Amino acid sequence: MSHPPIDQAPAWQALAGHAETVRGRHLRELFADQRRGLDFSRRAAGLTLDLSKQRWCHETLGLLLDLAREARMPEAIEALLSGQHVNISEDRPALHTALRLPEEASLVVDGNDVVPGVHESLAKMGTMVERLHASQWRGATGRPIHDVVNLGVGGSDLGPLMVTHALADYRPDDVPHIDVHFASTMDGSQLVDYLSRFNPETTLFVISSKSFTTIDTLSNARTAQDWLMTRLVKEGNARVDESMVMRQHFIGVSAKPDKMTKWGIAESSQLEFWEWVGGRYSLWGAIGLPIALVIGMKNFRDLLAGAHAMDRHFAAAPLADNLPVLLALAGIWNANFLGIRAHSILPYDGRLEYFAAYLEQLEMESNGKSATHEGHEVNYSTCPVLWGQLGPNAQHAFYQLLHQGTQPVVCDFIAPLRRYDEVKDDATRAHLKAQHRLTLANCFAQSRLLMLGDDAIDEPGERPGHKRYRGNQPSTTLLLDRLTPATLGALIALYEHKVYVQATIWGINPFDQWGVELGKQIAGETGDMLANHAGHERMDASTRALIEAVWQAEAAGEE
Repeated sequence: MSHPPIDQAPAWQALAGHAETVRGRHLRELFADQRRGLDFSRRAAGLTLDLSKQRWCHETLGLLLDLAREARMPEAIEALLSGQHVNISEDRPALHTALRLPEEASLVVDGNDVVPGVHESLAKMGTMVERLHASQWRGATGRPIHDVVNLGVGGSDLGPLMVTHALADYRPDDVPHIDVHFASTMDGSQLVDYLSRFNPETTLFVISSKSFTTIDTLSNARTAQDWLMTRLVKEGNARVDESMVMRQHFIGVSAKPDKMTKWGIAESSQLEFWEWVGGRYSLWGAIGLPIALVIGMKNFRDLLAGAHAMDRHFAAAPLADNLPVLLALAGIWNANFLGIRAHSILPYDGRLEYFAAYLEQLEMESNGKSATHEGHEVNYSTCPVLWGQLGPNAQHAFYQLLHQGTQPVVCDFIAPLRRYDEVKDDATRAHLKAQHRLTLANCFAQSRLLMLGDDAIDEPGERPGHKRYRGNQPSTTLLLDRLTPATLGALIALYEHKVYVQATIWGINPFDQWGVELGKQIAGETGDMLANHAGHERMDASTRALIEAVWQAEAAGEE
């Protein structure tokens, strides 16, 4: 999908000129149009997207849609969903959307229908989930598994962690309680806590790594393996051998079955996914095993169905009504024409506590690029710096900067319209619904104040400088009908497709991460120096001194 540098396109030039004429307009002026809220809102797949608080007008949106057409957006969407090799640097498709296709669908890619393999993997995952839920998967000593620890990092951790937390309310009532935990840090600080508390006889580890070479994950896996072998084999249990421990206490999830086998994981305990699934896009398949363990396969399939509903909308909706396209264009306008390069994600629902962290990887690892498909350095901004926190908590943390700081920030406010309908006790339900209304009131009030500034405050007289609010901070509001597996699936898919639309316009590849790979390579070389006490003399002065400080600390500890 290569094309000339987008900043040379007529629509880009028109937008640059348009920005000069409208940059000084305040949002309060734009809201003189009483239809603005309706005109800039769209609905799909259980979501309502309100873009009326963006600093744009109908002419802006028209020019942005022209830009999308000049980037051949309809063709790009078709290329993604049909399995063309949109991951140009690695010459392969990016088929995370295939992971949520229904079983009766067909998608032939490079001569093979990928759908049967996807559903075979889901079926094998479903069997594992069923056995664990039925207490039929037992440890080496015959006791049923109680604690499942997912060992992964990046997309093998952030996606499952986010979804299991968001959908914890959907844990099936008719299964024994299985606790799912996550350990990602290579320093072992998360894992050591689990190992100090869990019973090795009832603990199962899921090693999730696309390449099955990720040092963070495998270092944790080796520690877990040693813990199990020491506690279950070496401490004199004659009925247990190492092969039993490996078979009953480890599941591997990877695109490299040969490496899983070499590590010692039984073939029956392996779940496979494919090279055409990027790690940060992988929660929809076998990497989602922890999700299915928490919410059950039915709800997991509802998650897939919600994402697929957004896929269908992305494929079929006109650009002017297409939620991912519109969300992406708002980001293009802010980053490239208004100079707003900070983006905050602010969910107003405690279940979405990890959503901002998930999006940090999805967006910044995907679009934190500075070279086009042709290898040319871009001379325009790509992905903004993205961060966030639960909105009610952030109000007491960094909202001060949003309201009265010196740099512009665009915010995404996310909230469900309805909550607590299922609570049976009338009094408790009434109290909880009142809390939910209070949360929504704060969500709507904060975006209004960011928009209007002092004009949102009905107070007579002049306000002192330290109480002035400039406003004119753009924001998007995303409302879910309710937070369900289906609407969460649609929400995640919305942001996935937004990333792809922006990458298409910027002419960059959102499906590789060479910066990450380089960091791993250099870390490996540095690790060898630390371990071998040699080779550091060719490092820069700072790194030499840091390495020597480690050696000195180790020597002092041995005295």
